Amino acid sequence: MLWIMRFSGLFSALLAIIVLSPSLQSFPPAEAIRSSHLDAYLRFPSSDAPPRRFSFRRAPLFRNAADCAAADADSGVCSPSLVHVAITLDFEYLRGSIAAVHSILQHSSCPESVFFHFLVSETDLESLVRSSFPELKFKVYYFDPEIVRPMISTSVRQALEQPLNYARNYLADMLEPCVRRVIYLDSDLIVVDDIAKLWKTNLGSKTIGAPEYCHANFTKYFTPAFWSDERFSGAFRGRSPCYFNTGVMVMDLERWRSVGYTEVIEKWMEVQKSDRIYELGSLPPFLLVFAGEVAPIEHRWNQHGLGGDNVRGSCRDLHPGPVSLLHWSGSGKPWFRLDSRKPCPLDTLWAPYDLYGHSR
Repeated sequence: MLWIMRFSGLFSALLAIIVLSPSLQSFPPAEAIRSSHLDAYLRFPSSDAPPRRFSFRRAPLFRNAADCAAADADSGVCSPSLVHVAITLDFEYLRGSIAAVHSILQHSSCPESVFFHFLVSETDLESLVRSSFPELKFKVYYFDPEIVRPMISTSVRQALEQPLNYARNYLADMLEPCVRRVIYLDSDLIVVDDIAKLWKTNLGSKTIGAPEYCHANFTKYFTPAFWSDERFSGAFRGRSPCYFNTGVMVMDLERWRSVGYTEVIEKWMEVQKSDRIYELGSLPPFLLVFAGEVAPIEHRWNQHGLGGDNVRGSCRDLHPGPVSLLHWSGSGKPWFRLDSRKPCPLDTLWAPYDLYGHSR
């Protein structure tokens, strides 16, 4: 297990531990599977021309350890031995997404058993992924931004208004019916532990699992108009809601489909358009539907807030305790701060997973 303390003087040593520890050695992926999913959500414009704005180095190959279950090649995405991970891809956060994938593979004992589901609203990103991870198991799903754009209201930060932020609401519809569970991850994080441990989370009777933060001031996520109107605040009656960050979730897609949670979230977004019951993008609808009904996951799996607040993006320390995932939620992203030569101390822990290189 990797333990990271809060003392700044240890950052260099910690970086060496993450990069060099024998327990975190690389093992390489498997056959890439091309996207062919076509339905109401997937109108993927075809284009073979690689984008010219980005170039990423090729990652080393990662192979399964000897005790990993043999993958059923004939089952493809439906193989029961797979760990399913969903991440969005867009040009602004592509560098972060590539680093996240790199970190997952590097720390996985069975990297060839991880299947990535990439959600996109732009074309030409598949070739970039394939250039860095030529043997990666993955599939690209086109999310039409017009599906959700009319339901999005203004937020405290413009980046939170992007339609792709809402694609996770539609995972149960976009992914194949045989995919019954998925780990959803934001693009601004790195995993420094075996993703299979998170995959094995016991959800019990719950639809989603996530680290909860019950000490946080839950009332601030909704407007006074929300709390003063029983039609809205009554949604939490009988529950003990706690804040959770939607950037790291284990989702039971089978249960999600059976209840129809996508439609429930959409109804709250429609309420927001008419009554302004929250200020913070795609998070509050998830809180409205699931807060108080979340399977708890150890805090080590989402050391969030490393990007500072939603305005200044100031430097932050880690929460006390062990770390399995570092998450730069907030406005400050490590790649921007590193490039500007004004990094926060913890940004140096993200840097070893960065595969970005300028096109020549």
